[in-house]
Amino acid sequence: MTSPAADGDLPVHVTPSPSPSPSPSPSPSPSPSPSPSPGMTVGAGPTQSEGQSFFEAVGGHPTFERIVRAFYDGVANDPILRPMYPSHDMEGATERLTLFLEQYWGGPTTYSDQRGHPRLRMRHAVFHVNPEARDHWFSLMKTAVEGAGLSPLHQATLLDYLERAAHSMINTFEPTPEH
Repeated sequence: MTSPAADGDLPVHVTPSPSPSPSPSPSPSPSPSPSPSPGMTVGAGPTQSEGQSFFEAVGGHPTFERIVRAFYDGVANDPILRPMYPSHDMEGATERLTLFLEQYWGGPTTYSDQRGHPRLRMRHAVFHVNPEARDHWFSLMKTAVEGAGLSPLHQATLLDYLERAAHSMINTFEPTPEH
């Protein structure tokens, strides 16, 4: 993945290197405490440790479940998306999307263990996914992600993926049918 900061999407704060101050006398002193590394930082939140997956860095299952539940709360009131989800399977849809996102971002492989390869375009081919549906889906997902309390870098990374995924699901340019 590329860093969203490379695209200029996030404010980048540059921390200047501290200027060495001349010492008035060469008297011995205790070892100075290390100064922060100079350079750029993106956002204020922590990112992730070396070897840590995105899934772990953002808080694991509770974070993804919170995002997906917030998304489906929005779907329940959306005139374009709501008809695509059977009332009796909203909990199932919540579980499947949560498992998919967790696996994609380095969490457990439960999604594939239960359902096989994701085959997202094939699984969504039966739905009327036009640009209007894509925009509604992404708007609700963006709201859910923004409310999850992620660091700016993690938020931008997740939203970048979700926006690209939403674009790839378009399977028609026909107007949204009246319900």
